[in-house]
Amino acid sequence: MLMQFVQFESALSEKDAIRVAEDRIDQYAAIPALKQKYYMKLSAPNHYGGLMIWESPSAMAEFRETELARTIGDAYKVVGAPKVDIYELMFPLRK
Repeated sequence: MLMQFVQFESALSEKDAIRVAEDRIDQYAAIPALKQKYYMKLSAPNHYGGLMIWESPSAMAEFRETELARTIGDAYKVVGAPKVDIYELMFPLRK
C-alpha cells in the first residue's frame, strides 16, 4: 500500500474549504482502491492537507487521470503548487 500526503495553501476560508471537502466525500468514497482519506488543517494559516492510503501504485496513478483529481486545484482555489509526498507503507499498527 502507498500513502500519499498532499499539502497546499488555499485562497478559501476554512469554512469554505471544509464545505468543498464535504461536497466531494461521496466521490472519494466511491473509489474502491482508496482505502482511507484523512482531511487535515495544517498549522500555517489557510494550509490544508489530504492523507490518502492507496491499495497500489497503479490505483494511485489511475486516480490522477480522473476528473476528480484534475479539479482539486480549482475546487480548493490552491495557491501555488501543492507539495506531494508518497510513502510505501510497511505495516499498520492495527489491522
